[in-house]
Amino acid sequence: MNTVLRTTWRLLPLVAAILALASAGGAQQVTPEAYEQLRYRHIGPVGNRLAAVAGVAGDPLTYYAGAASGGIWKTSDGGEYWEPVFDGQVDHSVGALAVAPSDPSIVWAGTGEPHIRSNVSLGTGVYKSTDAGRTWRHMGLGEGGPTRMSRIVVHPHDPDIVYVGALGHAHGPQQARGVFRTTDGGDSWEHVLFVDENTGASSIEMDPSNPRRLFAGMWTVEVHTWGRESGGEGSGIYLSEDGGDTWRKLEGNGLPVLPVGKTDLCLTPADANRVYALIETGDGVPWHGRETESGEFWRSLDGGSTWELMNHSRDLGGRTAYYNNCFVSPDDPDEVYFQTSGLSRSLDGGATYVNHQGRQRPGGDYHDMWIDPLDGDRMIVANDQNVSVSMNRGMSWHAAELPIGQMYHVTVDNAIPYNVLGNRQDGPSFRGPSNSRTGGFGGIGGPISRSEWVTVGGGESGFATPDPEDPNIVWSSASGSGARGGVVVRWDSFLFFCSRAAVVGVGAGGVVRRGGAAPSPRPPAS
Repeated sequence: MNTVLRTTWRLLPLVAAILALASAGGAQQVTPEAYEQLRYRHIGPVGNRLAAVAGVAGDPLTYYAGAASGGIWKTSDGGEYWEPVFDGQVDHSVGALAVAPSDPSIVWAGTGEPHIRSNVSLGTGVYKSTDAGRTWRHMGLGEGGPTRMSRIVVHPHDPDIVYVGALGHAHGPQQARGVFRTTDGGDSWEHVLFVDENTGASSIEMDPSNPRRLFAGMWTVEVHTWGRESGGEGSGIYLSEDGGDTWRKLEGNGLPVLPVGKTDLCLTPADANRVYALIETGDGVPWHGRETESGEFWRSLDGGSTWELMNHSRDLGGRTAYYNNCFVSPDDPDEVYFQTSGLSRSLDGGATYVNHQGRQRPGGDYHDMWIDPLDGDRMIVANDQNVSVSMNRGMSWHAAELPIGQMYHVTVDNAIPYNVLGNRQDGPSFRGPSNSRTGGFGGIGGPISRSEWVTVGGGESGFATPDPEDPNIVWSSASGSGARGGVVVRWDSFLFFCSRAAVVGVGAGGVVRRGGAAPSPRPPAS
């Protein structure tokens, strides 16, 4: 009896609202006031895409993580406990983070994802905290329209000097693209590098030995609903030797001659003359009747004056718009890390590389990395599943799955209490209870544990649809499903403790099975 009462009590606000509407008239419109007593709470599932990370040099306990659409999170104990520190802001899509090297209480955040797809969130400019993330102030750069901030670089000795790489919304021409600089802590900004309204900054790096020497990777890109146009005359590497006052494009001397796409740059304090560039080319495949460049990874040993092609492998580039980053160890100029769908490492300056996801694979689809400039063993990465910290150069990882799940859709079934179902970004379809069934500290109606969420087949960009007559049966789809391909999965919870078999239909290609030992023997309800 108590169980029923506790469960019903949580539904009273909704029941009261429905009864009030019913008594007032059958066809009356539902107003916002009807929901004023209802409150949202997080029920799961946990984990999902992180887009930016940063740490404090010399401090193994403090890190920041920026979520694709879940704000900024901070840990002060090395990654065991994370707390949200960006709640209350108008924007929750974070694309870049930076801590001032000379004052760790100053933290900068750039909003809007620079990892371009047709379904990622845009931002409203840059934010600044002067109390290590407790409070934030919007510092501008959103006046020119929606933003995607790719990188923030803070002067090593003067925290008021900051450079921001702006990619722009990338859906068409926009003036607010390129590199911006402030010399007064963000009170005013200068647009110091502007190539054209179709070209934004995909990368900014500062010479560790000379803060007036800056490299910028510029990217001509336009995103449409049907695809993406990447590359053009404006793309490439630009160099400033006067703190950003003037810039020149680096051309020839071993660099690609034909137009290229996205460029990511990486430098190291271990060798100030060493510059690496991960450059998107066409791999020599003709595009729109034109020839394209070939190659992926270039290296300069003389500060950018001359370059040599180190590697042709597409494995280092992958889906260039969605990831494609390089990072160098602060104590070994030949140790280079590459982020794509996986994490790779080279010990010979990029000539060769190996998979380096360690004994505990931290995730997939990597978007950012921070290596302590004072300790090359300590690093943090952001990917589509979690934020992960390593204290041993990536040989093992401690992963934290934050409550920032990006759900493509949500639905409910007819069970009592009802279950909530949905497909998570870069993950499977999930089903979880709307109310706790296990009790614990909160009893029935208390916290919903992670173990109460189960996968029900299907996957990213699809749907999970419960059978209206039998909630134990769920039909799920995955990305690309339809008449031309993809999958449709039948998941039967009665098989949970044996094989969890699933029947999978593959568009016009017939019927196959994925997972489990046998198809479900349960016939359709008559």
